[in-house]
Amino acid sequence: MRTRIYNAKILTMEEGREIFDGEIRISDGRILSVIPAGEGKGDGEDSKGWDQEIDAGGNLIMPGFKNAHTHSAMTFLRSYADDMKLQEWLYDRVFPAEAKLTGDDVYWLTKLAVMEYVTSGMTSAFDMYKLRESSADAARESGFRMVFCGDINDFGGTPEDIERDYLEYSRDPESLLSYRMGFHAEYTTSRELMEGIAAVAEKYKSPVAVHCSETKREVEECRARTGMTPVAYMDSLGLFAHGGTLFHGVHMDEADFDILKKRNLTVVTNPASNLKLASGIAPVKRYVDEGISVAIGTDGPASNNCLDMFREMFLVTGLQKVFCDDPEAVPAMDVLKMATVNGARAMGLTDCDVIAQGKRADLIMIDLMQPNMQPFHSIEKNIVYSGSKQNIKMTMVNGRVLYQNGEFMIGEEPAAVYENANRIAQRILGE
Repeated sequence: MRTRIYNAKILTMEEGREIFDGEIRISDGRILSVIPAGEGKGDGEDSKGWDQEIDAGGNLIMPGFKNAHTHSAMTFLRSYADDMKLQEWLYDRVFPAEAKLTGDDVYWLTKLAVMEYVTSGMTSAFDMYKLRESSADAARESGFRMVFCGDINDFGGTPEDIERDYLEYSRDPESLLSYRMGFHAEYTTSRELMEGIAAVAEKYKSPVAVHCSETKREVEECRARTGMTPVAYMDSLGLFAHGGTLFHGVHMDEADFDILKKRNLTVVTNPASNLKLASGIAPVKRYVDEGISVAIGTDGPASNNCLDMFREMFLVTGLQKVFCDDPEAVPAMDVLKMATVNGARAMGLTDCDVIAQGKRADLIMIDLMQPNMQPFHSIEKNIVYSGSKQNIKMTMVNGRVLYQNGEFMIGEEPAAVYENANRIAQRILGE
């Protein structure tokens, strides 16, 4: 498929490059060229014709948002187990319900999440969940880019499973599906199992991702058991020898920041979920000030309940301004970088981070012809401070349009997805 997007404003997210007018040319899922207005026809591609030409109508093209932490198939738990403390929410409501899921359930529930992702301008998700083969089928058939994260703990899974999945989803660099090693959390995983995970990570020199320091209780109980914080304890077991990603990172000791910098760890902040579960506010400004990379995730639709990157972006900056008593904290461009470039790199999607020649065509069109985007004092600030899902005019993954002008092109009618999701929820939760 060869596509030309013209009459566009373009935000490449390359360091130091401002928005400019121009066009983008795409072939076989990759960007052929990015041509500023007035710089001619570029590389002669015009003479070869196009399968698809998209008039952006003066709207903005930018890299798609990267949801750097989620549990897609938890859509069936949306608005089911609310207004509860994390530990009770997880052990009393979530785990028992999840135990009833089948592969077919996970397929349809992931499809529902994908629909929500693309309406919010997300072109990829870092998904931690069970029954991965079914999630893979849903993502692949939808044309959505999914990075799977290992989810094992004492309730299921082995280091051998991690190695198998790592090899399975690393075979084809052109695939929409990939994998990063990981496990659920320190508090759900035995030392023996964590040491086994560390050994596999060492074998492949791989980073490891994990829920970490989400609540005060988690940190206090880990310190009581081990004499260390979760960050320090897991690092002592060798889990972060080759870097990795911490989901949440809300409650940190001073020494933890040094470990994060030493191990080149990324923190994925999930502000809406942390607020709803009263887990706390992550020290995002401190991370940024100390050069620690921060990405943004929605967490799952059971704890959030909304898979909306616009809401997350506003909360990231708004909460830091209050938390730090500093209206200058975490400005809009820092937030956009977290939602795009940093997320892509945390997920291993180094060819999906910016708009440039040779990169993947994972792009979104922001509708600027809406009241909340006017006037154009700063389009970037408009996106973070006043933007919403209504501004997503198009979502493209790997050069294929999945969502445009309110219509889905994911190989399934929305009504069928909704019907199956409700059927599954009723079966599992209505018992």
